[in-house]
Amino acid sequence: MPATVLLLAASPVGRGRLVDAASVLPVLAAVPPAVLSGADTANVVELADPLEPQAVLTRLRAAAAAPGPLTVYVTGQLQLDRRQRLPHLALARTTPATVRYTALPWHWIREELRLRPAGTTTLLLDLHADPETWQWLRSRPLDCGRNNAVYGRVAPPPARRAVAQPAYMKAVATILRSGFRPPPDQLHLEALARTAPERTGTDLVLTTPVPAPGDPHAAISAAVRAGRHGDADALAARHEQTAVQAHGPGSEEALHWAEVRADLAMFAGDAARSCRTWMAIASARLAAGQTPDAPAVEAAVDRAHHQWGQVGDAATARRLGQELAALRGRVPGRREGALDHVRRQLDQLQTQD
Repeated sequence: MPATVLLLAASPVGRGRLVDAASVLPVLAAVPPAVLSGADTANVVELADPLEPQAVLTRLRAAAAAPGPLTVYVTGQLQLDRRQRLPHLALARTTPATVRYTALPWHWIREELRLRPAGTTTLLLDLHADPETWQWLRSRPLDCGRNNAVYGRVAPPPARRAVAQPAYMKAVATILRSGFRPPPDQLHLEALARTAPERTGTDLVLTTPVPAPGDPHAAISAAVRAGRHGDADALAARHEQTAVQAHGPGSEEALHWAEVRADLAMFAGDAARSCRTWMAIASARLAAGQTPDAPAVEAAVDRAHHQWGQVGDAATARRLGQELAALRGRVPGRREGALDHVRRQLDQLQTQD
């Protein structure tokens, strides 16, 4: 089973650039795919200074869906959006005023990787933060998901008007160009050692090793890969019921397992059930007092919208579409015209049997 490697280097064009992220890609691209991945064979996807967050999301989603091991190399800069104060990976068109619409929300990375089996995903990160984001990170961890091994660093803002170099990722690439890939934790330590003279000791070092075995998500993922979709859903349902009894139906623990079941319905090809579940999750979060622009609420409605588009039966699609239109009226999301899209599709469905 081939591995997958995603190389993502992004930073704004112009005065807002803190790091020359794309400069590392030629060095990484010179490394054989097998060495980049640590597997016998690998498919490599390269994104250099992408323009649109949705385009990055599409590539990330495809990489996350690949069944083999996944290694994600991310080089770039973090900025906070002005509305929610959440970290985003700045893209080529990002400015401080447009972060929410032109940058990649960091929680999208976490969300897309969350159902991968424990121990199959490794992230290597070389990130720079602007002053505002640097202060935010001093008291909050950068959440990359519970099932992923994470190594790297977040560097503080460079000197005024200076553009920093991705020294950590270049060190990683240089080590890999030798033709041998050490285990990720050793690779991380060697890269830190090579960049120590350039660092002032203020970097935030990211070290999250591979999760311990026994995580129920691993058993669920194994069932999905074996085509045992009913078994996977039954296992998730048991964990959801346990979470409801222990913490309540509106708790994060219970909603997490509801989200897992929504994704399992998608994997099983039941788009209607997946759409219905995602809408229920969004409604539960709103009822619990979360705002319409909260990341988890937006993500639930966006996923419901996507799954609705996969429903083949016209009558079912009409019923779900009416619910989705009402929900979209409350949660418009980041994609302009999402509610109009639902309404147009509903108009077309009215003419179908």
